[in-house]
Amino acid sequence: MKYVVVLYDGMADYPVPALDGKTPMMVAKKPNFDYLAAHGEVGLVRTVAEGLTPGSDVANLSVMGYDPKKYYTGRSPLEAVSMGIDLKETDVALRCNLVTLSDAAVYEEKTMEDYCADDISTAEAAKIIATVQEKLGNELYHFYSGVSYRHCLVWHNGNVDLGHMTAPHDISHKVIGEYLCTHPDAKGLIELMKKSYDILKDHPVNQERIARGKRPANAIWLWGQGSKPMLPSFESEHNLKGAVVSAVDLLKGIGKCAQMDTPEVEGATGYIDTNFKGKAQAGMDALKNGKDFVYLHFEAPDECGHRNEPENKVRSIELIDEQVLPIVLEELKQYDDYKIMILPDHPTPIVTGSHASDPVPYMIYHKNNEKDSGVSSINEESAKNTGNFIENGPSIMNYFLEND
Repeated sequence: MKYVVVLYDGMADYPVPALDGKTPMMVAKKPNFDYLAAHGEVGLVRTVAEGLTPGSDVANLSVMGYDPKKYYTGRSPLEAVSMGIDLKETDVALRCNLVTLSDAAVYEEKTMEDYCADDISTAEAAKIIATVQEKLGNELYHFYSGVSYRHCLVWHNGNVDLGHMTAPHDISHKVIGEYLCTHPDAKGLIELMKKSYDILKDHPVNQERIARGKRPANAIWLWGQGSKPMLPSFESEHNLKGAVVSAVDLLKGIGKCAQMDTPEVEGATGYIDTNFKGKAQAGMDALKNGKDFVYLHFEAPDECGHRNEPENKVRSIELIDEQVLPIVLEELKQYDDYKIMILPDHPTPIVTGSHASDPVPYMIYHKNNEKDSGVSSINEESAKNTGNFIENGPSIMNYFLEND
């Protein structure tokens, strides 16, 4: 038996005015996804428990079967693990976004113009983070370069209990002042953010970007703090050897913490221009090479939700159907039996541009146990109308692996 999860990050949505009041799932042409849904089980699952922040960290841990209330120690430490950073017990890791802020003279009056600095390239970002480390790094703070706009700060002997530090994608086009953490121990972090603007606004990389019509990565934004994570291995929990295929450090970090393989895929970007086929093939190669379970993660729908791009969000769903599912389904034919589960981790509604904690649609298809789900096309409403509902999100992995 082989098991495959295809995770469309942020796919679920609310009705979108630009899509005639429909959701991207309703509009997208997805014949492969819909066929599996029609011949499997469809329902809703609550991946984000009440009281938890609906981040991809919490939601993906939940889908993978790890209860965030027990195992979640923060977002950035998971990314740090993927980046190969050796966190000490007294270290605090923080996500360090490269962002574009407006040029208002007073820092607190600046606007978050772009949480990802026009999706800055990894090569450009590495030069900027090197400058940040040179100017701001010391015995307390060390900056590490990651992928695109996503980087890491390790704060030695730091305090993880700072309260809420706002994610930059939650305050797009808003004045930042009221969203700056006011905890006394965060004062040094806020100073780093302020100083970064003066250091980066005229950086050679940014001058080149502006000349090309791109937004500058003119500041860092710190958030997602946490301490060293500890997860039991996926194999010890389920007696299955697994792999996680993703473009983003967060998912790779979860995979590594769970002692699963995390293959690198050339051209995997985390956006709609990612190497969809390459990621699908990497997952299927993992099955050929002895893995029992593969978790294929696609960030594109989530990014399109944050960027208020309804057409691109629709297209990202279609691209997975066109370029990923055909490879997966063709490769799975060689096995006597298999199960496939497709779902988002959380909604990323176009109308808000940030994550939501609403239950999300799921679909489970079992090759040797096809059934009539009563659903011809899966979306938020059709999934709800089945009446199937999984309240405890972390239980869905056992349900997928063990229930027939």
